[in-house]
Amino acid sequence: MAHNINFNENTDKHSFFSVREKAWHGLGQVVKQYPTSKEAIIYAGLDYQVEKANLSAGTIDSKESKDNNPVPVPGYFATMRTDNNAVLGVVGKDYQLVQNRDAFTFFDSIVNGDGIMYETAGVLGKGEKIFITAKLPGYIQVGKDDLIEKYLFLTTSHDGSGSITAAFTPVRIVCANTLNAALKNMTNVVKIRHTSNASERLRTAHKVMGIASRFSEEIGATFNNWAKKPITDPQLKRLIEIAMAPNKEVLGNLKDGKINALSTQFVNIVEDVYEYALSNPTQQLPTTMGTVFGAYNAVTGYFQNVRKFQDDEAKLKSIVLGGTGQLRTQAAFNLCNDFAKHGPASFNLN
Repeated sequence: MAHNINFNENTDKHSFFSVREKAWHGLGQVVKQYPTSKEAIIYAGLDYQVEKANLSAGTIDSKESKDNNPVPVPGYFATMRTDNNAVLGVVGKDYQLVQNRDAFTFFDSIVNGDGIMYETAGVLGKGEKIFITAKLPGYIQVGKDDLIEKYLFLTTSHDGSGSITAAFTPVRIVCANTLNAALKNMTNVVKIRHTSNASERLRTAHKVMGIASRFSEEIGATFNNWAKKPITDPQLKRLIEIAMAPNKEVLGNLKDGKINALSTQFVNIVEDVYEYALSNPTQQLPTTMGTVFGAYNAVTGYFQNVRKFQDDEAKLKSIVLGGTGQLRTQAAFNLCNDFAKHGPASFNLN
């Protein structure tokens, strides 16, 4: 199952829902109206509980030992779904379970349940990972009518592999580009340990909302500033080259002008981003045409509309969960910020 969406044998459905848009791989439930958190939990197949079960190990068969009685493993537990007894992972004694409904409670508490719109949610693997995206009220406006929606993305696990992660993610409507990047003085991500209790998590929820509010304001001002800053085609091409450089060696070759040392694959990727920058209809708007904001959207747009991924989960990991797409997007963001402030000299453009 390459897509890794959980198939619930009890309900005979894939554990995923989305509003109006076609669900991943044609799987899951497509709903017409934004659901409440209670409805979203059911639509997405998230209506299962997880428990910590005592862990034991079988003894090794040997000539000396004829019995094979399980031996308790002190201090460790298995996390299990109670609906089908699927084992999701092994955790320590301090690990606090976060039930799926708690993740939605976290979201609901952020805006007191008022105005938040659950857009997608799903279960990966056997149920060890879940994710939720929810749209916040209002927009970030760039120029006259280039609107950016405000999203919160939350992911958590039941297998002990990571913290609860909540991220504020702006999404440009006209091309569905995810513009998630951290400002130098502000992160857009909050991580919560599984060892924290429920009341701590709720306090963190309000912190997330504070971040979302301040981040919206600051990122809106940044994007509006970029939309007024011109950039020439050669400067744009250079910015793309530096943003898309996968390592210091490529960066060094670029700065030394050793074009022949660049791989064909890298040159082709740069050309694809550059072509998107100049020819995509969403790059022809007053906010993006020949502007620094357009340069940033060229990189984000490439990863979301041009780059081929193995499946939607791979795309999600690349763009939202710290993968290549997010790393290159952050690099482009930093370059655009420097260019808007200091011009081409900021990173050896000429």
